[in-house]
Amino acid sequence: MSLSSSSSRGSTRRSQIAGVVYSQAFRSAFYQVILAIFVLLAGYYLYSNVVENLRAQNIATGFRFLSEVSQFEIGERLINYSARDSYFRALAVGLLNTLAVSGVGIIVATILGFTVGIARSSNDLLLKKVAGFYVEIVRNIPVILQVIFWSVVIRNLPPPRGAVELWGAGFLSNRGLTVAMPNADPSHVWMLVAFVAGVILSIIAARFIRRRNDATGKHVDSLWVSLLLITGLPLLVWLLSGAPLDMSIPERKGFSFSGGSTLSPEFVALLLGISMYASGFIAEIVRSGIQATPRGQIEAAKTIGLKPWYITRYIVLPQALRVIVPPLTSQYVSLSKNSSIAVVVGYPDLVNIGNTVMNQTGQAVEAVTIMMVVYLTISVVTSLVMNFYNRLVEIKER
Repeated sequence: MSLSSSSSRGSTRRSQIAGVVYSQAFRSAFYQVILAIFVLLAGYYLYSNVVENLRAQNIATGFRFLSEVSQFEIGERLINYSARDSYFRALAVGLLNTLAVSGVGIIVATILGFTVGIARSSNDLLLKKVAGFYVEIVRNIPVILQVIFWSVVIRNLPPPRGAVELWGAGFLSNRGLTVAMPNADPSHVWMLVAFVAGVILSIIAARFIRRRNDATGKHVDSLWVSLLLITGLPLLVWLLSGAPLDMSIPERKGFSFSGGSTLSPEFVALLLGISMYASGFIAEIVRSGIQATPRGQIEAAKTIGLKPWYITRYIVLPQALRVIVPPLTSQYVSLSKNSSIAVVVGYPDLVNIGNTVMNQTGQAVEAVTIMMVVYLTISVVTSLVMNFYNRLVEIKER
């Protein structure tokens, strides 16, 4: 009796093991582990090969060069830097410049893209044709040519004495774009903290209001609550700090300007080139998202007397965003990577400074590796943020 029960338990275990081994989940995990091992071995082989060849040519390897003195100046920077600083700080300057032009470029491209995309979907024939002409132009000219074009245009603008005045808020000249800026104040840091807190609280409030609306059937518009939090908290901090309004207004002075803040011609040319190029693709994404909304739902909403704003806010946008956000993420990532063509106009981004470091130190593999890791990180972070936003705006199935 004991031998029979023991044999039965053994066969049960074998069948359980066989069930696990032949299951789809196990095979999927097994193949992924094998692939990961293969990739790691291939990477180790390539790394060993490169190191061996570099040693054969008496070329030092490693990242020790980052602590050495850079011995070159950088004309445009967001942090303090001099030729006596290390290569690491020089690369940090390049990284911040890359993040600055990419961040501003995403904002400009989004505003332009959504504006043109909505115009492409309008019933006004002239507006629709003008928007379509813009899209065809910016999408079909290589981005590098657009950057060069704007660089040439800005370089041929009048000097400061004949600069184009921008409605009393700044000047546009061959020195770049000079605009009015608020003078530094300790309250600005706290206003930024309040803005970030407002964004986080608005997300939490929107989710809470949506759940409450679903549970009670009573409608409360979360948009106004979000706007109040995002704008109200920084405004409250500003008022509590004494409402500082000290502005630095640019004025013509000799062959230059005094006051304000000047964006270099290289920055402006790169910004216009990459943002306008991306805006053409974003416009088509927005147009496709709007057209993805079934016309029957819009007509039904009009029939029951809903206002146009309500139709756009609660019928068109929720369905359009689930079509818009995924490809929009790709355009943001592409714009960040396109900023690397800054070298053609002389803007000191990460790639430009990385090339200088590589030429001075001979550490080509290390310099390229740093640039690759940085751009990979920027792309991954952008994708994670947009995926998080996509989960917030997606339509929840019942």
